[in-house]
Amino acid sequence: MKDKVFFWLKTTLGFSRKEARGFLWVIPILILLSFSADLLRYFKNQKANRLYERYIDSLDSMEKAGFTLVSSPLPTFNPQDTVRNSSSELVKSRINRLPFSEADSVTLQIVPGIGSATASRIIKYRERLGGFHSKDQLKEVFGLKPEVIEGIWEYFDFDPGISKKIKINTVELEELSKHPYISFQEAKVLIAFKKQHGNFNSPQDLLKIKIFREEWVKKIAPYLQFDSN
Repeated sequence: MKDKVFFWLKTTLGFSRKEARGFLWVIPILILLSFSADLLRYFKNQKANRLYERYIDSLDSMEKAGFTLVSSPLPTFNPQDTVRNSSSELVKSRINRLPFSEADSVTLQIVPGIGSATASRIIKYRERLGGFHSKDQLKEVFGLKPEVIEGIWEYFDFDPGISKKIKINTVELEELSKHPYISFQEAKVLIAFKKQHGNFNSPQDLLKIKIFREEWVKKIAPYLQFDSN
């Protein structure tokens, strides 16, 4: 039988006897590998089923004893699905609730999910903007997750306000381009148009520059000061 297989491999595939022998050794390995993923999945499912059964038994025992579930023996179970984190509530009851404009890179770390690097990034972005006038602007901070943003308003009150405005008629090109909403190219166009046509008197004057969209002008308008004082 083996000789017939070797003969077939030699005549059909052109294998030498040594190559045919190696090929026959590889076949069982390939078959084993093809089934290994299914075997691994089977054993993982069996383990998960046993874990779930133990979880159900524990839950039944606790309920019969009169206990209320606040955490789970399952590693993938999120206690937030059943009860609010009592630790966070206790912390909030012990601290003063500040306006968000007064928050700094230290006090922001009271919010779950915010460390020193994230807090510093939020404060630096607020300073570059000149202040927040909308809660939605926090979504622009790199790496800040929606659930963390929601958490901020559990510890701080949002107080819209612009603390620093750009004097659009006297500002230099380099300073203007530092604002997060204004690129260097856009700043060049604004400065050049002002030099050619005179001072801007209102946000509507920016729309005379045909390449600028109204949505963008509305976005930067709160940060612009149009008088020269």
